[in-house]
Parts: sequence; C-alpha cells; structure tokens
Amino acid sequence: MVKSRPCTARENASLFMFKRVSFFVALAGIGLAANLVRKQDVVLPPVAPLAEPASAPYRDSIGARGIVEGVEENVRIAPAGAGLVASVKVKVGDEVSAGDVLFEQDTRDAEAQIAVQEATVLAIQTSIVEADVALADKQDQWDRVVQLRENRVVSVDEKQRTQFALRAAASRVESRKSDLAAARAQAARAKVQRELLSVRAPRHGTVLQVNIRAGEYAVPSAAEVSLLLGRTDSFQLRADVDEDNAPRVKPGCSGVAFIKGSRQNSIPLRFVRIEPYILPKRSLTGESGERVDTRVLQVIFQFDRGTVPVYAGQQMDVFLDAK
Repeated sequence: MVKSRPCTARENASLFMFKRVSFFVALAGIGLAANLVRKQDVVLPPVAPLAEPASAPYRDSIGARGIVEGVEENVRIAPAGAGLVASVKVKVGDEVSAGDVLFEQDTRDAEAQIAVQEATVLAIQTSIVEADVALADKQDQWDRVVQLRENRVVSVDEKQRTQFALRAAASRVESRKSDLAAARAQAARAKVQRELLSVRAPRHGTVLQVNIRAGEYAVPSAAEVSLLLGRTDSFQLRADVDEDNAPRVKPGCSGVAFIKGSRQNSIPLRFVRIEPYILPKRSLTGESGERVDTRVLQVIFQFDRGTVPVYAGQQMDVFLDAK
C-alpha cells in the first residue's frame, strides 16, 4: 500500500496562485460577454438616404408611376413594307410638317413593276384596236347576210353562224376592255407602292428617335421602331394606376407629379381623361420588388412646362387625390 506524500509549502502556494488566476480569467470572460451583449442591444441610427423619396401630398392618396409623352401622343413610324433603306432625310430634333419625307426605301423594284404594268396597258390597248377591227368585219358580214337573207340567198344556218361570230367578236372587245381596266388598276397600284416607299410624316411634330440608317433593311414589325415622332412644345403625363386602386380613381381628380426619386419641384397636374380599358403593365421601373404580372388603369393628365426640365419618355412619381 502506497502512502500519499503531503504537499510542500511551495506546491500549496502554486496551487493557490493557479486558482486565483483562473478566477480572474473567468471574471474577465464574463465581463467581455456582458459588454458584447450590451453592444448588440444598441440601436444604430438609420442611414440617411441620398435623396428623400416622394411623399404623398394628400391625406388619401393614390400612388402611380407616370410616363411623359407629347400631348397628341407619340407616333411610332414604320415602313409600309419590308425593304432596303436608301436615305434618311431627318435627324433627331428636327421639326417636320405633315407630308414631309422622313426616309426613303429602295425604289428599283417598284420602278420595274410600274414599267411592266405600263407595258401591259399598251399591249392591251393594241389588242383592243385589233378586236375593234375584227368586230367591224363581223358586223359588215352580218349586215350583208341580213340583206341576202331577205332575197333567200343565204341559209338560216349560215345566218346564225354569222350572228354568233358577231356576238363573239363583241364579247372579245368587252373582255379586252375589262383587261385594260384591270391593267390600269395594277399600274395605279404599282405607283402607290412606289409612293409608299417614301415614308412621310403624318402630322406636325419633332423627331424624337431615329433608329434606321441608309443601307439597313427595314421591316414593319421590327421590335425597335424605325422613327418616333411627337410634340415637345406641350407634354402630357400617362399615369399607370394598379388595378387594385382603379375603383378609387374618380374623373376630374387632381394630382401632382415629382421627378422619379425626388420630392422637390412638384408639378401640378390637370385631369384630362381616363382610358376606359385596363391593360397589362408595360412601364417597368426595374425595382426588385416590382410586380410585373399586374394590370393598370391609365389616367391622362396635362401640365405646364416650368423651370423643371422634363423630357419625353421620362418616368415620374405621381400622386392622385382619392377624394
């Protein structure tokens, strides 16, 4: 049996020192943990935004997103048919009047079609002259047969064949005249097609976009409009109201608009009309929380151009008075 050796004074002192250090280390850990918890409970002040968002100016407001456009709405101009662009007569910012040529397509094929149709008209006119001569000959034969029949020189069968030949000659003349009318209509159509290759302005306005160049191939159903025409002297605002708020919109309601993301420089709006059809939302803002599967009611407003620079196609924050 092994007997334990009693601790010396030095060993007792070392053990006491170890316990004392452990105690203070534990106290320090508790203090650090308490300090960490206290810091986590501190409420940090909110970060100031770069720009104050638009605030509702009415007690009962309806928020909407608006697009600036010309008073008479913008005109998306495209060619009547697919073809090579020969020349572009305007540039962005040009003022045009109704009937001014905006751009022209290649006319070589149209000119060839006109030449073919005009030649066809001449050929049919010549054939009509020949048919008239043949008709005159059959008419002369018929007249002689009638005279001879009175003297019983010509048989009934020969008289009938002569009469049928006269009717056939007259029908050929009428048929060729119908062909001539159709050929002239085709020639007129070819000239119209030639005229449509010169795309003209439907009304007075300012050229807002030109997306075609000489040498490009333009088609009517292109995703990007060939040319955009609108008015810049007077603007209107097309506000998209979510269908959930559509019942709250009342005719004649007042409104105010702000530049997107700003609450300064408010623009008073004058009610014009409500578009009586709710359509899928097309004006997207790009915000992460935006719904793209919603439908909107469009409300049209007008406003006066003040010191705030406003451009066609610009997005605006709109607030409508629900009262």
